[in-house]
Amino acid sequence: MLQDHTKHLQFRIAGGDESALRELYECWSGQLFQLAMTIIRSRPLAEEIVEDVFLRIWQQRSRLEQIENLKSYSYILTRNISIDYLRKTSGKRIYNLDEVQLPPLLVEATPEELMISAELLKKINLAINDLPPKCRLIFKLVKMDGLKYRDVALLLNLQLKTVETQMSIALKRLHNAILFQLPAASRQ
Repeated sequence: MLQDHTKHLQFRIAGGDESALRELYECWSGQLFQLAMTIIRSRPLAEEIVEDVFLRIWQQRSRLEQIENLKSYSYILTRNISIDYLRKTSGKRIYNLDEVQLPPLLVEATPEELMISAELLKKINLAINDLPPKCRLIFKLVKMDGLKYRDVALLLNLQLKTVETQMSIALKRLHNAILFQLPAASRQ
């Protein structure tokens, strides 16, 4: 359903509808900002990069209908603009996923998820934040931002197998963190 809404906005933007671009900005700017901030590590520059992403989407609106996955496209555009900035200012690439500094991630609960105890939710958030940086970034992009494994691999210049492995590690750690320990007598 969300994919349909994105396609609808994409079509409207391609037709020159500025309000659709604003709506898309409101939906995605926070996620794109986090990615730019991860790479650039400067709030004002990350904000400027996100604005540049949406400016480019608007400038390229005549070709927008040819883009299959606008969300992946915008993530890759954010990454590329961020890396271009780093190359221009430092003369070298400073993009190491193992050194990524992400802000603590919080699982946002829907009404159904509010039934989960606060303690369990705390364990989940701790487990997510205890993941290695690359693993946490991949987990965030897949589970929280809704990107597909192949899109994350493309975005981060990784092999698809690496994304799969990192997700497997993340899910195993989360599983272990939330396992309910049954008393020894009841396990037998």
